[in-house]
Amino acid sequence: MLPEFQNEPFTDFSDPDNARLMEDALARVRAELGRSYPMYIDGEEVTLEDTFASVNPAAPAEVIGRFPNGTAEHADRAIEAAERAFESWRRTPASERARYLVDAARLMRERKFDLAALMVLEVSKSWAEADGDVAEAIDFAEYYARQMLRLERGGETSERPGEDNRMVYIPLGVTAVIPPWNFPLAIMAGMSLAALVAGNTVVVKPAEQSPTIAARFLDIMRELGLPAGVLNFVTGPGEIVGERMVDHPRTRVVAFTGSKAVGTRIYERAARVHPGQVWLKRAVLEMGGKDALVVDETADLDDAASSIVASAFGFQGQKCSACSRAILVEDVYDEVLQKVLDKARALSVGDPADQDSFMGAVIDEEAFEKIKSYIAIGREEGRLVMGGDASPAEDGYFVQPTVISDVPPNARLAQEEVFGPVLALIKARDYDDALRIANSTEFGLTGGVFSADADRLARAREDFHVGNLYLNRKITGALVGVQPFGGFNMSGTDSKAGGPDYLLLFTQPKTISERVA
Repeated sequence: MLPEFQNEPFTDFSDPDNARLMEDALARVRAELGRSYPMYIDGEEVTLEDTFASVNPAAPAEVIGRFPNGTAEHADRAIEAAERAFESWRRTPASERARYLVDAARLMRERKFDLAALMVLEVSKSWAEADGDVAEAIDFAEYYARQMLRLERGGETSERPGEDNRMVYIPLGVTAVIPPWNFPLAIMAGMSLAALVAGNTVVVKPAEQSPTIAARFLDIMRELGLPAGVLNFVTGPGEIVGERMVDHPRTRVVAFTGSKAVGTRIYERAARVHPGQVWLKRAVLEMGGKDALVVDETADLDDAASSIVASAFGFQGQKCSACSRAILVEDVYDEVLQKVLDKARALSVGDPADQDSFMGAVIDEEAFEKIKSYIAIGREEGRLVMGGDASPAEDGYFVQPTVISDVPPNARLAQEEVFGPVLALIKARDYDDALRIANSTEFGLTGGVFSADADRLARAREDFHVGNLYLNRKITGALVGVQPFGGFNMSGTDSKAGGPDYLLLFTQPKTISERVA
């Protein structure tokens, strides 16, 4: 019996001992930069002469790791290996599968500083953001282990005299896991471990920007003695390796987190029935948002401004939950705008290996150019009141926190996901207008309201159409088990990662009825 689930504590880096441990971890990770990593298929390492590099966004000339440029053939081999392994893995007792997750959590906890340090360098997370990523991965492992033990007991059925009736949850089969780069440990591990503990086998293809942290996670699972073929690791272009994983007729589930464009493409491809396929594939998709914080005239304006800034600029705004719209009623618009500017100007931007840096670089040159293009759009649609500066790409992909005011509700900057440190401020006539504006996009992931009016908060609970609604607090930082995470509409398939229903997405119910004497 496992003890009650508790969230992993965050590291206090104001403690000199913890700061020293993080500095030591950064030195250890730097000593291994540039090494080559293999793919891992059916228990065997696979290397290729054709490789690609993962680089440090804050110093693009610095190579973090080199990885094989896998092909569709490697995806096929991995899926076939996973299908073979499924026959024995699905019969492995749930308690044993759960034990792998608990042990994985233990090893991640022991290596927390090294894992965090790697993300500081590979995806330019600040110390606190990287530490939170590791903590979330640990939480997913611990939480899903316990949820599987609960699910193993089966579903509730009514009694009928003379019969024994049970409903059990059985695994689906081979799961293709395609995670993002922005939470390269937490989301990758969370989707993979959920599938594994439910009795499925997995082929994971990490984002090309963040394969090194995924390789370290794979090392942990190998160290625990996970059977060959249960967890396979392939690398390479998404349009080749990832699409083959989605299309393969023996793939049973596709778990994806990323952009709307890629997610909808996966949704369409997964719906096709290929020769030899005898099921409809399950697609678990989380696709981002255009998230808003609403502030009315009754709110604590200092608290609201602090939450807007934290939600908009944490990890450079590269969170699907980030606040990209602040919708302010006109009575307090100018005051909140000034408070946001004052707080945002205090943020430090620089190499995240420096403990004092709040913001690092955006992930790569493509993101860098996209964000710059949206800043240019914002200059035309609204009024640039802060930021807009971007460093030359060769010096790191740094974008200053940018605030654009007076953005019309239907403007591109108010409707399209930027995925960077660009905040649009939108003026609303009153609370009703603000809530209408908040619901005016195609997304529905996170949202928040700052108000001291209980009736208005009650209306938000009913009418603000998002998967995660936050009242009088920031809209980022969902905790596993506390705030199950996932959204509506073009934000995905309404899955709730870190919640009691999530493992159901990786299982199917089976009813068994037996006549008894």
